[in-house]
Amino acid sequence: MNHDQFPSMEEIDLLANRIRESTDLRPKVGMILGSGLGGLADLLESSVSLLTGELPGWPTSTVEGHAGRLVIGVLEGMPVCVLQGRVHYYEGYSMARIGLPIRVLQRLGADMLIVTNAAGGVNPAFEPGDVMLINDHINLIGMAGLSPLRGPNLQEFGPRFPDMSQAYDRQLQALARQVAAQEGLVLREGVYICLGGPAFETPADLRFLRTIGVDAVGMSTVPEIVVARHAGMRALGFSGISNKVSLDGEKLTTHQEVLEAGRRVGPKLERLIRGVLRRL
Repeated sequence: MNHDQFPSMEEIDLLANRIRESTDLRPKVGMILGSGLGGLADLLESSVSLLTGELPGWPTSTVEGHAGRLVIGVLEGMPVCVLQGRVHYYEGYSMARIGLPIRVLQRLGADMLIVTNAAGGVNPAFEPGDVMLINDHINLIGMAGLSPLRGPNLQEFGPRFPDMSQAYDRQLQALARQVAAQEGLVLREGVYICLGGPAFETPADLRFLRTIGVDAVGMSTVPEIVVARHAGMRALGFSGISNKVSLDGEKLTTHQEVLEAGRRVGPKLERLIRGVLRRL
């Protein structure tokens, strides 16, 4: 077995120490911002920014709309670490390598993870520009064996067989609903599914996803949540609905469309996330 693909405690701690050297802030909340949704990082106070490409072994995104920066600062009085951009399985990284940034956040002391993504709306009621609170996910690629927890279990973080019955924290979801109501924001809710990508789905794929109860589809987030929950982090997730999927194949989907919708969704997500942080 090639263990090089599985990050060791030494490698994780090396990265955590490298980040600690750049700032006195100790983040309590980690955030991962998806395609076209990285603007929140610019709102941090007293911030320090690192290029992830300069961190040894850190997986670096190759996708437009993912800046490849790590920003540590203060938002709504809370010390946070924001990842502007993420990596995906389709870029060629192992699942364990995709989980490495979460491990580093955990070693830095973050006990909460907020994730955002751009997703296709499978639920026919959803419109581009909507925000969906993720209340659960279907880990299709994980069911097929592509798990970020595959390989040696790092007992320092959590058990070999972690529970996933409450992958998304119910108290944090309740806070998000409160914020949406007070801000006058329409907040959809539903089940997110992570597929391998990078090809978008066929109409038959999408009819299958609707049948099994999927509301939004994307190519990220679930591996990060699995690693977060393995170590007991509280997790909160939002999907920005970037497009309505085409069940009859009459409409094409493009990455530009995804990025454009991100520009509309970004301000709503900023209000939601800031509101949640204020209430913690």
